[in-house]
Amino acid sequence: MTKQDTIKIFEDKKVRTLWDDEQEKWYFSIIDVIEILTQTDRPRKYWSDLKAKLKKEGSELSEKIGQLKLKAEDGKSRMTDVADTEQLFRLIQSIPSPKAEPFKLWLAQIASERLDEMQDPELTIDRALEQYLRLGYSENWINQRLKSIEIRKELTDEWKKRGLKEGVQFATLTDIITKAWADKPPKNIKYSKV
Repeated sequence: MTKQDTIKIFEDKKVRTLWDDEQEKWYFSIIDVIEILTQTDRPRKYWSDLKAKLKKEGSELSEKIGQLKLKAEDGKSRMTDVADTEQLFRLIQSIPSPKAEPFKLWLAQIASERLDEMQDPELTIDRALEQYLRLGYSENWINQRLKSIEIRKELTDEWKKRGLKEGVQFATLTDIITKAWADKPPKNIKYSKV
């Protein structure tokens, strides 16, 4: 199963998302969505209360919500409540917000973009460039990032040809290479937007 996490932007607010190739579904961080819709500074508390309310009303939605690892503000991956697009539409109906309708349109746009990208993969690169610029990264950083992705892909393809398996073996080799050029393991490296 190939999963790709990314950040989507709704009205200058970050929404952590994950695309699952096997299921062909987007998953969205519920906490991020609640923060946008309610503008609360305590979205986790709001979600906890909403889950209890939905359960009390007999809704099965909160029971169907899953958890996936998404990157937190500190760069670490943590288990996070996520909803697919269908679940998210149902959840939005439970949150009184003037931003609900624009958010639904935004979700529809994301689905449409993904269908376009499946037809023309080059669009994925164009959208990544736009996204990085919106997040404040310099063009130089973006070009280096895209080159590093290309080089990493070539390297991992070679590893696969030689019989290595994704997971622990790839991670071990990545650690060795990173320590050689950066003199520290990958988990200790912070990327700057310069």
